[in-house]
Amino acid sequence: MGLVSLLADMVYEGGRSISGPYLALLGASGTMVGLVAGAGELIAYGLRLVFGYLSDRTRRYWAFTIAGYATTALVVPALALAGSWQVAVVLLTLERMSKALRSPAKDTLLSYATRSIGYGKGFGLHEALDQIGAIAAPLALAAVLAWRGDYQLAFGLLLIPGALTILALLAARARFPQPADLAGATPPLTSRGFTGDFWLYLVAVGWIAAGFVDFPLIAFHLERTAVVSAAWIPALYAMAMAVDAGAALLFGALFDRIGYAALLLAGALALAFAPLVFLGGPALVALGMALWGVGLGAQESILRAAVARLAPAARRGTAFGLFNTVYGIAWFIGSAALGVLYDRALPALIVLSVGLQALALAALVVVARRGAAGR
Repeated sequence: MGLVSLLADMVYEGGRSISGPYLALLGASGTMVGLVAGAGELIAYGLRLVFGYLSDRTRRYWAFTIAGYATTALVVPALALAGSWQVAVVLLTLERMSKALRSPAKDTLLSYATRSIGYGKGFGLHEALDQIGAIAAPLALAAVLAWRGDYQLAFGLLLIPGALTILALLAARARFPQPADLAGATPPLTSRGFTGDFWLYLVAVGWIAAGFVDFPLIAFHLERTAVVSAAWIPALYAMAMAVDAGAALLFGALFDRIGYAALLLAGALALAFAPLVFLGGPALVALGMALWGVGLGAQESILRAAVARLAPAARRGTAFGLFNTVYGIAWFIGSAALGVLYDRALPALIVLSVGLQALALAALVVVARRGAAGR
């Protein structure tokens, strides 16, 4: 599944890296590009609750996973054939819906597959491989555009990793048709609900997401203030993605050893990124972006690994759907609020970002203590 994610990330992160200028080339306005990006993320996260519930009800985790990845593998390369920005918007929206379709079921499959090696280690490995694809494809497409300047060719080439994604998925499905068997025993179909710790954990997740500044706003700030040259901005992002991959592996392994303390450590390190990137000089900005990568790596790995610990096995699809829905809505609201504060009062943005993450850490301390008392 890590290989599947690597290949799929090459498709949709590659497409994402050039979709903005492609829409502009097709005649879309800057407002439309912004609306498509924001609405797409809301769709990608908001619908996960629905598909998570349905995957639990039907127990057809492979079907949801394969259908989601297959849709992505088709619609992103199809952008090469879009003759207008309206058609391109429809295809980009379908890609976001496909992510919502597959994500809860895919995370449930991973929760079964990683039980024997440790949830943290397994989800960390998955995120590290995911980031390899997220870095490789945009760089490859940048080379294609520098060579030929042909967006249709760039999108068309994404058919290759898309086809390999489906082949890898079908191979996994053939070898492990009953994913619950990977956990050692088939979980009973119970109607047991979620614990108070799970709901408190979701509150903490929402605060983390709302307080975590998205990279476009950081890049906008760096470009506007000229703290670093324009050429260094994508380089800083690539560095942060590399840190993300390493942090996912490191803190994933730590999560299996020390539990929620690993999440608290990663959150404490990430707490300082906002003051550094918005107030510091070049060296402090680089340090801030590294800490931003640590926080993102933890969010993409051990935040999900903790869901597998807190949710009953028979309801993990719903649990991951709830997790992603809360995360996505909080991210959307937080990004909007932080953007408004950036235009009006930069210190207020920093205070809100740090304050929300500190609140999340306090809530996680409560969850960790309750978990320790339970054991």
